[in-house]
Amino acid sequence: MSELFSLSIVVPVWMESASIVATLEALQPLRTAGHELIVVDAGSTDGTAKLAQPLADRVVQSGKGRAVQMNAGASVARPAVKGNLLLFLHADTRLPSSALSELSKFVHSDNAWGRFDVRLSGRGVMFRVIAWFMNQRSRLTGICTGDQALFVRREVFEALGGFEPLPIMEDIEFTRRLGLISRPFCIREPVTTDSRRWEQGGTWRTIFLMWRLRWRYWRGDSPENLVHAYRSDVRNGKE
Repeated sequence: MSELFSLSIVVPVWMESASIVATLEALQPLRTAGHELIVVDAGSTDGTAKLAQPLADRVVQSGKGRAVQMNAGASVARPAVKGNLLLFLHADTRLPSSALSELSKFVHSDNAWGRFDVRLSGRGVMFRVIAWFMNQRSRLTGICTGDQALFVRREVFEALGGFEPLPIMEDIEFTRRLGLISRPFCIREPVTTDSRRWEQGGTWRTIFLMWRLRWRYWRGDSPENLVHAYRSDVRNGKE
């Protein structure tokens, strides 16, 4: 199947000097294939941007917040002669080696957007269980999170006005709007996301925190309240 499409990978970063080189080195085969890599730094003071410079096509500075950063990256993505895709990749997530061939299938589909399945880097059985539930949730609801490497046709992204500049839940809000256009294209070959969030915060505690925040979001609580609750929980072990 032909891979005649242009891919712009947008990686939002902040204070990622310890891992940014490994993250971007893993994406170099895609640059070699002619695709574009854009790093959007939110004012890191640890040298993240400098380390990223030789490994990216563009390093952009923006305000803080993944929504703001991802919109900034999309706004400078180069125009394409043929199909143009935007892929938003967290700095702690790795694409599978088959990413381009799988995305080529998406290009030839009628879907407006899609996401990958996910697996977590941790070796414990619990991490496989968490990933299974994340993937099943996405299949049932059509909603995905940033850990699943969201990709979208550029014209659709622009028509929807990109991400709402929310401090949290920007991925869920955006995929809810995308879901009004089409179901997501699911790539079952998973991305691998670092499990450190669960390891550092405690597996069960992190699970309950994220589900509690999502439940409050679905009930209409504001993202500003949710991000305050998230930060309070991370700092103090309680809201």
